[in-house]
Amino acid sequence: MPITTTAEPAGALPPPQANASTARKARFWDRIAPKYAADPIADMPGYEATLQRVQALLSAEQDVLEIGCGTGTTALRLAPFTRRLLATDVSTGMIAIAQGKLAAQPVPQLSFAVADADAPGLGQGNYDVVLAFSVLHLVGDLDHTLQLAMQALRPGGLLISKTPCIAEMNPLIPWLALPLMRAIGKAPHVLSFEGAALHAAIARQGMDIVAAERHGTRGKDIRLFIVARKPPEFPYAPSRLLPKLGDRGPDNFINRSNP
Repeated sequence: MPITTTAEPAGALPPPQANASTARKARFWDRIAPKYAADPIADMPGYEATLQRVQALLSAEQDVLEIGCGTGTTALRLAPFTRRLLATDVSTGMIAIAQGKLAAQPVPQLSFAVADADAPGLGQGNYDVVLAFSVLHLVGDLDHTLQLAMQALRPGGLLISKTPCIAEMNPLIPWLALPLMRAIGKAPHVLSFEGAALHAAIARQGMDIVAAERHGTRGKDIRLFIVARKPPEFPYAPSRLLPKLGDRGPDNFINRSNP
């Protein structure tokens, strides 16, 4: 069945398999949300470098969507530089923690909502920027998620992402240690790909790559930061189902909201 760029009808329900996938993901992240919220950021200088880079791309005239926002740490930092920022996550537990942070540190531009990056519902042409930090390796179908994000953008809008490229790790970790972690419920499903493959997947959606960078300061950095722009005139519509990128396997990089 081909992928199209047609928006879902208002009120339409996703197929049952999409609901089941969403529920599985939500249960995992709900379960680990408290521990996730307490974990420190591993590379704070790299995190701050990414925030500064993103801030330079934002403005008070922009409507921004974040997918996979986790407990909202990054959204709280970036929202003051926007007109409005809607931060979403599949996990009600994550969003509850994020809303608690927002109550303690009010930011008028910011709101949180439960939503799955894999499912229709992001809207079409509603945003100037879509943010996807440490989440694209956790979706069920990368090409589909990128297409939904692109649809949510206005012409000329930016997709700003930072993604662990699992295939760049020591192979023993993603293909031996992490499957064992998943088997005992300690890690989620992930997609395994290298930076070049992620770059190609974004370009395949018809977007122009503006920048590809790595901001890590501690050892080998597998997290690829990409800025991509939706063309001002966007005629592209995939005529066939694009293949899924990479194989699934679990991931120990679960600080999803930390770029």
